[in-house]
Amino acid sequence: MNPQPETHIKVLHIDSNNPILWDQLQQAGFKNEADYKSTKQEIEAKIAGYNGIVIRSRFKIDKTFLDAATNLQFIARVGAGLESIDTAYAESKGIALIAAPEGNRNAVGEQALGMLLSLFNNLNKADREIRNGNWMREGNRGHELDGKTVGIIGYGNMGKSFAKKLRGFDVEVLCYDIKPLVGDANAKQVSLEEFQQKVDVVSLHTPWTPETDKMVNANLINGFAKPFWFINTARGNSVVTHDLAEALQSKKILGAALDVLEYEKLSFENLFTDEAMPPAFEYLLNADNVLLTPHIAGWTFESHERLAQVIVDKIKAVYFGAPAKDEEDVKVTGIGGVFFKAENPELLRNWYKKNLGLATDDYGCTFWWKDNNGNAASTQWSPFEADTTYFKPSEKQFMQNFRVHDLDGLLTVLKAEGVTLVGEPESYDYGKFAWILDPEGNKIELWQPNDNIFL
Repeated sequence: MNPQPETHIKVLHIDSNNPILWDQLQQAGFKNEADYKSTKQEIEAKIAGYNGIVIRSRFKIDKTFLDAATNLQFIARVGAGLESIDTAYAESKGIALIAAPEGNRNAVGEQALGMLLSLFNNLNKADREIRNGNWMREGNRGHELDGKTVGIIGYGNMGKSFAKKLRGFDVEVLCYDIKPLVGDANAKQVSLEEFQQKVDVVSLHTPWTPETDKMVNANLINGFAKPFWFINTARGNSVVTHDLAEALQSKKILGAALDVLEYEKLSFENLFTDEAMPPAFEYLLNADNVLLTPHIAGWTFESHERLAQVIVDKIKAVYFGAPAKDEEDVKVTGIGGVFFKAENPELLRNWYKKNLGLATDDYGCTFWWKDNNGNAASTQWSPFEADTTYFKPSEKQFMQNFRVHDLDGLLTVLKAEGVTLVGEPESYDYGKFAWILDPEGNKIELWQPNDNIFL
């Protein structure tokens, strides 16, 4: 799809969002209309007049709705998942599906960490007791996270964000995911069997799918070797509350922090109106070792704006393609060097000098050359001692160095994408440096040379 802005693609917004979404679509030539109050049936009756729809969670977009949406080109959900949409049927009609899991992953990671620390230290319980005039020190003796093993089920945007927040703690982080090779330097991917044998904390970060529906049940809970703390900032329907309450009573689960519940309405706006309250939920309400929040993980002022920006960028990309990168947007400009560990770096330097003619010094050898545009450049070859700490936290025998055009700009992008940064950037006479980890834990050095380095 590549229409020009003047074609006035008609977009129906059925939930309110940060104004930048509306404003930027309008500036790009889209025609916005809003309807925040009509019923699903009323929206269905007029949806044929629109090319796009922007929704949060007001109602399900099912086969009936999609059959009525004869001119629909995209559905944008301002949130992490698409579980309220019949995605297979929408895709069969050629409708582009847009979500923004990267928009609130940081907020979810921070909430999960906050809930975990509150559970371990009885913060909410102690606060309530003091407000009621009770000063209970011994009854609020807490636990330390140090030395524990934290397990993450579902290692996508949200799980990776939580793991990154745990880097400042002396914990082992394991992840379990049905997709292979998703582990990284922040979490080791293991089998479910190993996961259940080792973890002290379980944090759920899965989307809602038929496979994850009611996945945390008595069978799964009883498969863990140790009693554990449980956190759910994902989806309420993935947990059988009755089984969770029983596990809390038997102390198989030591405490639970729940931002989501299986009793939630689709709109996330309320729980019980006319229905009787389930006994399992009544237990949660009265349990001192249970922390409840109203589906607010990811619901920050910052993520409100970030979600909208991600959505508008993706909608524009559907029609106009990804923005063309100009020369200033180039990330990596070349290999800056290859560093590797050696048993005897001095012997190697001398051997390479004698046998291959390398102009070596105490650091290795610098190759000076010009690129296709005539720009001066260099590549460094350097052996390091086998016990060097410069490669940490990577355990690999090598480390790459890439020259980059704009280190500060690139680091901003990498942070937003959840890439792991090692330490803090540093500046020297010959340029600025920063360090990152790739998905396998390999350390990469990023180098922005000073303007005068090649003079």
